[in-house]
Amino acid sequence: MVRGDATLRRPDPSAPEKAWTDFVFLRKNPMGRHKEFWHHQSGCRRWLIVDRDTVTHAVFGVEDAATVVAAERAGEEA
Repeated sequence: MVRGDATLRRPDPSAPEKAWTDFVFLRKNPMGRHKEFWHHQSGCRRWLIVDRDTVTHAVFGVEDAATVVAAERAGEEA
């Protein structure tokens, strides 16, 4: 299962309605290398961030999404 762009960041809960509308409905559909959320549903059932080319489907790398998010949160707290 593909969840979509892994580079998007949710607006703050108190952000204006336009920020939420843009986040939910207005998305770019880039060609080329792109990071996406994928769910390994039939295997480990983990969320992954897959770095792949949307034109050739070549995969350049995979990271565990929980590890990436934890590292980002730790960096924000520092």
